[in-house]
Amino acid sequence: MASFFEEIQLGVDNYRNEGLREIIRKCCRKDKKSQEILYKQFYGYALSIALIYNKQRDDAIDIVNDSFMKVFAEISKFDPEKPFKIWLRKIVINSSIDQFRRRKRNSFYDESSSVLVPDQNPTVISSLTAGEVLRLLNQLPDIQKMVFSLYEMEGFSHEEIGSMLNIPVSSSRVYLTRAKKKLRKLFPLYFDIYDAGLGKR
Repeated sequence: MASFFEEIQLGVDNYRNEGLREIIRKCCRKDKKSQEILYKQFYGYALSIALIYNKQRDDAIDIVNDSFMKVFAEISKFDPEKPFKIWLRKIVINSSIDQFRRRKRNSFYDESSSVLVPDQNPTVISSLTAGEVLRLLNQLPDIQKMVFSLYEMEGFSHEEIGSMLNIPVSSSRVYLTRAKKKLRKLFPLYFDIYDAGLGKR
C-alpha cells in the first residue's frame, strides 16, 4: 500500500499529466495560447538536448524553434498516453541530424586511415556532470560529437547511425573510437585546468 506522501505525489503527477493532456488537446485545435504554454514549459528541456548536438547556442536555439514548429504541425499524431518528453526529444534529435546532413554536404570528413583502436575504458567520463560533459564534447569535431552522442547517449547502433548520417557503418565505428580517444586526452587536461583555476594544484 502506498504511503500518505506517495499518494499525495501520485495525485500531483496525475494532475500534471491531465493538465498536459489538456494543453496538447488544445494544441491539436491550433490554440495559440496553449502552443505558447507548451513551448515555454518544454523550451529548456528541448534546448538542453539541442546543445548536445550543436556547439553554437544560436544553432541550438534554431533547432529548438524548428522542432516546435514540427511539434505543432504533427501534434495530432502524438499519443497522449505516452511521455511527451520522449516524443519531443526524438524530434529535437532528428532536427539536429537534418541540420548536420545539410552541413555535411558542404564539408569533407576524413575517412582515410580508418584504423580501429580497441576501447579499453568506455566509462571514462561517467563521473562528470552534464555541463562538464557538454564542454568536453564541444571540443570534438562535429562528426565525432554527433556519432558519440547518438551511440553513447541515445543508444543507436552503428548501423542506425550510418543510415541516419549517410556514412558507412565502418566510419561510424571509427568516429566513435576517435571521439573516445580524444575525450580521454581531454579528461585529465580539463581537470588540470579546472583545479588550477580553483587554486587546488
